[in-house]
Amino acid sequence: MAKTAKKNANTQEIGFEEKIWDAADRMRGHIDASEYKNVVLGLIFLKYISDRFEQKHRALVEEGEGFEEDRDEYEADGIFWVPKDSRWETVAAAAHTPEIGKVIDNAMRQIEAENDSLKGILPKNFARQELDKRMLGDVVDLFTNVTMVSEGNTQDVLGRTYEYCLQKFAEKEGKNAGEFYTPTCVVRTLVEIIQPFHGRVYDPCCGSGGMFVQSARFVEHHSGSLSDISVFGQESNPTTWKMAKMNLAIRGIDADLGPHNADTFFDDLHKDKRFDFVLANPPFNLKDWGGDKLRDDPRWDYGTPPKNNANFAWLQHMVHHLSDDGRMGMVLANGSLSSQQSGEGDIRANIVKSDIVEGIVALPDKLFYSTGIPVCLWIINKDKHNHAEEAGKVLFVDARELGTMVTRKLRELKDDDIARIADAFTAFRKGELEEEKGFCAVATLDKIAKQDYILTPGRYVGIADVEDDDEPFDEKMKRLTGELSKCFEESNRLQEEIKKNLEAIGYGM
Repeated sequence: MAKTAKKNANTQEIGFEEKIWDAADRMRGHIDASEYKNVVLGLIFLKYISDRFEQKHRALVEEGEGFEEDRDEYEADGIFWVPKDSRWETVAAAAHTPEIGKVIDNAMRQIEAENDSLKGILPKNFARQELDKRMLGDVVDLFTNVTMVSEGNTQDVLGRTYEYCLQKFAEKEGKNAGEFYTPTCVVRTLVEIIQPFHGRVYDPCCGSGGMFVQSARFVEHHSGSLSDISVFGQESNPTTWKMAKMNLAIRGIDADLGPHNADTFFDDLHKDKRFDFVLANPPFNLKDWGGDKLRDDPRWDYGTPPKNNANFAWLQHMVHHLSDDGRMGMVLANGSLSSQQSGEGDIRANIVKSDIVEGIVALPDKLFYSTGIPVCLWIINKDKHNHAEEAGKVLFVDARELGTMVTRKLRELKDDDIARIADAFTAFRKGELEEEKGFCAVATLDKIAKQDYILTPGRYVGIADVEDDDEPFDEKMKRLTGELSKCFEESNRLQEEIKKNLEAIGYGM
């Protein structure tokens, strides 16, 4: 996450993300992180759409044609219509009055009433008693002093702030964070492997929309345009679904997340659609997913998933929605690579035999706020059999040693780590991969069959060679045995000392 922002005549020199977070954290008081998350993110969203509106409004006033109150002028540019009493100047004027919560709630209601796509999305709980109105006013002041929209980069400051706050809320909520947040480095790894340049992108458990944000960023970084991709998603949690709608609106991403939140397995909102790219991080090892009621579902092309674990239900649902030449990347628990329980081994074997598995990546542990377990990436490519370099082969990447511990409990994949993983896939697709012991290797389907279709990368990449330190063997053995002898001497000395201390207090051995 960037710590600084470009200077602009109307924009404070940053640390802005941190300032907003610090203010929000102080405002929290005794409200749970899961509750005040909606307050903070809702306020960021209100400031953003107001700034976007005001920017267009000023431009129309300067044109002098009298169109500044013409709704069509705004909608043509994808800008939400903001009624006069909902504009930031009204909110800012009330910042240090007891009515600030009601003013914000009223602004949210009016904006929803004027914009169909936002109906039922925005939080309207700023007037509640538990929310410290003095601190709320301070946060409003902080937003007022920073212009969120600048020429040439309308979403950047606020988009970064929204993303930063999502990350910090995930950190606060710990185990519950998995419902709405996938660490950015994991999302970026998937996106860099899948490379969603042009087409339809789908995430059936989209959380707060991180896969889509990173996909859009990928396209822009490769000199593309947001219009090059169209976004489709689904989310079962109603609060998270609303967060995603706001997150994508801030980024200028027009997304079809369905008319409401819904369970992907029982109410597939994109039932008849196929997608060029699928990116997802479904809940790990989900037990109560209702599998016993979906035994004969047409999505289970490779076998009926067990009723007590949804891993292969998610995987098959996504493959089912993949176009004939589509590419897919998903995060799964490591058990999916080797489990033989409840028919999972047969499902995995059938998927491998169909030659759509392009690669498996073993990731390091401690990447997630919600769990410390290591996970893996499944990379699926339905068009793989049409390319001689890949047909009948699978790329295995063991990335368990990559990443940097950024806190005692959390690891991050850095840019170099992500590039190293993605470059292996690029080389594999070109038939130019140089296998590296302990990191990457290509295995044929026959070799995988001999391993009972277990896909753990460590089985295929081997162990990295230890660098020769040029010390002659005899000298090394003398040195090491000498050091071991000293360790034994110290061990004996400590044992005698412990015995004496125990005898001194009447517990002789």
